[in-house]
Amino acid sequence: MFKKVTQNVAKQMDPSGNLVPVESIIDQDHFRTFCLVTGKGKTSLHQFLPYKRTEYKLHDVLLPGTDDESDESFPCGDQQDSRHFTTAGRAHDQIDGVVRVDTKPAQVELGGSASFSKEWSIKMEKKAVDVKQLEALSGKRKLDVNHPFIQQLRRMQQNLYVVHETVEASDNVSYEESKEKTGQFVAQLYAKLIAKGTCMRKQSITIPKGCILAFKAIQVTIKDAAWQIHYFPESKTPTFVSDGVIGRQLDVLKKEVRNNCQILSQLPVDLRSMFLGAIKAALRDTDLFEELTQKMGAFFNEPDNCELTTQSPKLKDMLSSLQSLSENERHNLAGAIYYTLQALSEQTEVQRLFLLESLEMETVRRQRTRVERFFSFIGGDTEGRSGGDDILLPFSANEEEETTNAVLEMSGVRIQEDGSALCNQKGFSALEALYPCLYALDLLSNSQ
Repeated sequence: MFKKVTQNVAKQMDPSGNLVPVESIIDQDHFRTFCLVTGKGKTSLHQFLPYKRTEYKLHDVLLPGTDDESDESFPCGDQQDSRHFTTAGRAHDQIDGVVRVDTKPAQVELGGSASFSKEWSIKMEKKAVDVKQLEALSGKRKLDVNHPFIQQLRRMQQNLYVVHETVEASDNVSYEESKEKTGQFVAQLYAKLIAKGTCMRKQSITIPKGCILAFKAIQVTIKDAAWQIHYFPESKTPTFVSDGVIGRQLDVLKKEVRNNCQILSQLPVDLRSMFLGAIKAALRDTDLFEELTQKMGAFFNEPDNCELTTQSPKLKDMLSSLQSLSENERHNLAGAIYYTLQALSEQTEVQRLFLLESLEMETVRRQRTRVERFFSFIGGDTEGRSGGDDILLPFSANEEEETTNAVLEMSGVRIQEDGSALCNQKGFSALEALYPCLYALDLLSNSQ
């Protein structure tokens, strides 16, 4: 519910997509101005894996200024630009009918009826720090390169960003939503996947005054003890300039995914099967998917304030097993599952059902291998390309691999009539979002 509110705010306040919605209410305090965050930031198509919170603000990693000017040199709250906005609305939709989508050679059919309504009223305040203030600060205060957080950031080759604009609730926010739907989903693939059912749900949430709803962050570059604001993230300059530009995007992505997911391959087979079963159930049911993502996020970020309980029998065994592990194992595993679910949330509901089909047909490993081959073939050639520059991929479509073809086509690869495949920069970004899903699902489905 909170995520729906913040997504609505971000979309209405900034249709260009530069405003990032806060996904969890328990994390919101870590996205205030001057907070440091890490992550990949945006690709051309996806937010994909939002900026990750840290426990630090900018002043925590800076050395004291000369002549005891530390306090004076740091911008304070009353120097922030502040503006007030209000957004309100009510929506009610009734939909009946059947929709068919052909993604050769697969076919998707959606049928049934749905009733959906929502109502909201939000008073907001936008706060912003002029980036010129940050520039001036970078000339006065050097970075503490020996700070443990900075050292670990360098080892992990992660980029660093500082929050410089926020949108927060200036009064309590009320949001209510009700939904009723009946229908079916049919994927005509190598093996049919059919989902039917009826869903009725009514939810509401109250968000307190002062809660951060969305934010903007700007990248920081670091060379020795000097730091600067980097205005052009699309140039893919790494935070640690002195370390040189990382050669291939795939290497960076693979390292990130491996660091977050490797623990899944170390699980006993029975636990791996149990966790995979819960994720499969979540892939079939959007409400279950949202519940599992919310619980894993809350538990990973605030383990002392979150209980792993559920009313869903499809999730009880998994959460119970997670609770029985040691504190360190529990935290690491919750992080891996949350990372996987966040990656899956970047796919549409239909795409997630195709991934479920891939699990049932045991084609995830081949799909992961194909995407890795695409990345290694493209390599650095995507640098500087525009969205319309096509790249011919080392690929030959096989009609017997209908599910794989459909997954790739829905993730930016354009399969031609002669069986070859093309991909442009937008497609490449979509493949970046797909790869962590395939990697994690492959680890969980590997019984060896």
